[in-house]
Amino acid sequence: MTDESLEKLATEAWIYGYPLVTAAMTKGSMTAVPARDDAHRKAPVNQFCYMRATPDASFTEVVSPNADTLYSSAWLDLSDQPLVLTLPDFGDRFWMVPILDAWSDVCAVVGRRKNGPSTGPFLIAGPSWSGPTPPGLTLLKSPTVVNWIIARYATSGPSDFPSVNRLQDATRLIPLSEWTGDPDDYIPPTDVAVPADADTTTPPVDKVHTLSGREYFTLLNRMMVDNPPAPADAPVLGRVAKLGIAPGASLDDLSPEELATLDAGARRGPGVLRDLLARAESAGSGGWTVHRGLGDYGTDYAKRAVITRFGYGANLDADALYPHATTDADGRPLDGAHTYVLHFDAGETPPVDGFWSLTMMNEHQLFADNPLNRYAIGDRSGMRTNPDGSLDIYVQHESPGTERESNWLPAPAGSFNVFLRLYWPKQPALAGDWTPPALRRTS
Repeated sequence: MTDESLEKLATEAWIYGYPLVTAAMTKGSMTAVPARDDAHRKAPVNQFCYMRATPDASFTEVVSPNADTLYSSAWLDLSDQPLVLTLPDFGDRFWMVPILDAWSDVCAVVGRRKNGPSTGPFLIAGPSWSGPTPPGLTLLKSPTVVNWIIARYATSGPSDFPSVNRLQDATRLIPLSEWTGDPDDYIPPTDVAVPADADTTTPPVDKVHTLSGREYFTLLNRMMVDNPPAPADAPVLGRVAKLGIAPGASLDDLSPEELATLDAGARRGPGVLRDLLARAESAGSGGWTVHRGLGDYGTDYAKRAVITRFGYGANLDADALYPHATTDADGRPLDGAHTYVLHFDAGETPPVDGFWSLTMMNEHQLFADNPLNRYAIGDRSGMRTNPDGSLDIYVQHESPGTERESNWLPAPAGSFNVFLRLYWPKQPALAGDWTPPALRRTS
């Protein structure tokens, strides 16, 4: 193989392993505390942290955050034993608890759509566990040792936070060896050892993108031991094995030239991700792209890596759709130097059984600071409709005026993009019979 073809293969391997390396970095960043720290959105492994309020512009741990729900987040390590997940009665509130495996696929999900107001408790077990499921527990089997739970509870705003906080407190994880049948019998440890070299300030994506080829693929090889690739990955693993990339493999015997090839692949990877996203977004209609098949990627490693980079933690289509716009109705990039209107005719707002919102992202796929501390607007925001029943959302940097601020989604001064989030979408949205109207630039 030529040097160029080897570098392309190394880049392919970088893309393939991207979710697993990102999981390792994100887990390390979000669990490097001795005890649960809700204020900083961190907790030790196998413990929930409860995000008591929606994220603001200071939140950088995960790209494309959500301002419509409160989260309970937990990183799992199932290498020693399974965990028991207990849940409260949610009443008529929309809720969902997806479990992502280490490759970013949704390996299990419980929630309002499937289970109604209450369900559980559940036993979450890793790939090597084969013990009997205790009576009263429902088994959820994960193909990997590392998992990420991102429980979501719909909220109507700060006045509703205390009610959601009580539901969060009843969302718990208990090691199977400590399970008595009563979740109140277990008290999580508060003195967990933290690695001395833990970096909790650098965003995980920055850590991933600055790894050398040797660092990146050494971590990937190690992670693939307890988080095995899917059987369908055999062809790509066969191709990259010639670069020393395989579960448990060492790179110590590679030549300087071979290590340089891995470095070249790691350098090219972030740019390839940006190009892949640009191509995917350019296929959108009316400025919107709806990425389908999220949370269940199969062998579409490019899509899996792009979503990990720009929307880590995405749900299955049946639970949520995320139309994404980077351009206006005329194909021009969205920019805070201009003003825009998103207009819904009467009866044509997003069709959902859960809820919907329009969420603002800056060029880093994070929330942008603004005078209202408003990062999303939707069906629970108290927007005013027009006399004919239609709805206008004003998307711009400066206020559209006091009389329109109820419908204003503030934009940053520069480049931005927006997500429509449809939770529990109805069939017209799932089938593509309903599509969002285009954002139109106004004078």
